[in-house]
Amino acid sequence: MPNLALHGGEKSCHIAWPTWPIWDDHERQGLLDVLESGKWWYGDRVKEFEEKFAGFQNALYGVTATSGTTALEAALVALGISHGDEVIVPPYTFVATASAVIRVGAIPIFADIQPHTLCIDPDDVIRKITPRTKAIIPVHLAGYVSDMDRLNEIAATHHLALIEDACHSWGSQWKGKGTGAIGACGVFSFQASKNITSAEGGIILTDSEQIADDCRSYTNVGRRKGGAWYQHFNTGSNLRLTEFQAALLLAQLTRLEEHTLRRQANADLITQGLRGIPGIIPIENDPRITRRGYHLYCIRLDLNAIGTTRTRFAEALTAEGVPATPGYTIPLYKNPLFERMSSDPTSIPYWGDRVDYRQASCPVCEQVCADTFWLFHTLLLADAPAMTAVVDAIRKVCENVSELQSE
Repeated sequence: MPNLALHGGEKSCHIAWPTWPIWDDHERQGLLDVLESGKWWYGDRVKEFEEKFAGFQNALYGVTATSGTTALEAALVALGISHGDEVIVPPYTFVATASAVIRVGAIPIFADIQPHTLCIDPDDVIRKITPRTKAIIPVHLAGYVSDMDRLNEIAATHHLALIEDACHSWGSQWKGKGTGAIGACGVFSFQASKNITSAEGGIILTDSEQIADDCRSYTNVGRRKGGAWYQHFNTGSNLRLTEFQAALLLAQLTRLEEHTLRRQANADLITQGLRGIPGIIPIENDPRITRRGYHLYCIRLDLNAIGTTRTRFAEALTAEGVPATPGYTIPLYKNPLFERMSSDPTSIPYWGDRVDYRQASCPVCEQVCADTFWLFHTLLLADAPAMTAVVDAIRKVCENVSELQSE
């Protein structure tokens, strides 16, 4: 008789996991207040949220945008990144990290990730720097903070802008400083799946008033602080947040601290439970990450020890009642977007034949894309006994993996 639920065995976990988004009368009342005020457009609530979220992340300035993607575009423009410039990015991330670079006319150059952090490898960043490099965009993947000490040192040595893609790291801290303003600036997303959400939305954080002003100009159709309403100083765009979105975000922000700490505590319980299970490799904490705002809980598999694929393992775990996903299955440079650009360099004239992504090689990322699966942040909002159930389900799949090997 099979033991795994995937094959008809008894399911090991019967927990009703928290759903997302979480909301209550704070959101309801906030939306109703905006509705009845008649002031729906970019106003006082947006300003209030910008100030409060910047404060939450220990930054001096916050500039909202319509999404994390457009926030990153605004940051690139504000830092003068333009046609033909090279920007170093990791390949294990959402496409927007690289596509925003392309949108401003620059060239994404892929540096590999570290196997124990899943974040960009500073050593490979150094190898990828050329005279045309203008910026580095580390991604704080799943809430794990990239090595900001090394990256800031590299950026300073080579006179590069350091832009944090913090779209997974609300609440994360490096040596007590919130992500987003550890480099020159950083961007966050408030898309529907995020740990704080208004369905869509984003923000740029920085400690530089000049960068904040330049981002504000770009997101507010080229206007400038102190200028007349119909004076437009830059080629900007309309990327303004609405008062409805700000009302949602202000309500969400009231529980972000508690949620962040609960996710971190529960993730620590899972990590402790997984140690010693053959074939399971949790992503251990760096002591310099003084708070880790988990968007995902990532687990690597030793495929030689496990003897099955990551995808099949995740399917078996999901059948046991612990929802798991394979996550990113290919590095960004293997997406059709980059393959097309490589085969037809004339599609981007200022690139010429400088980049052929078909020749890109980030071996750690390619291995991670084959052996890593994710648990979503909502699972980490359950109680402590539920974390024991997660560990037990993973152990059960490992102990009965022969059922997967024999398929």
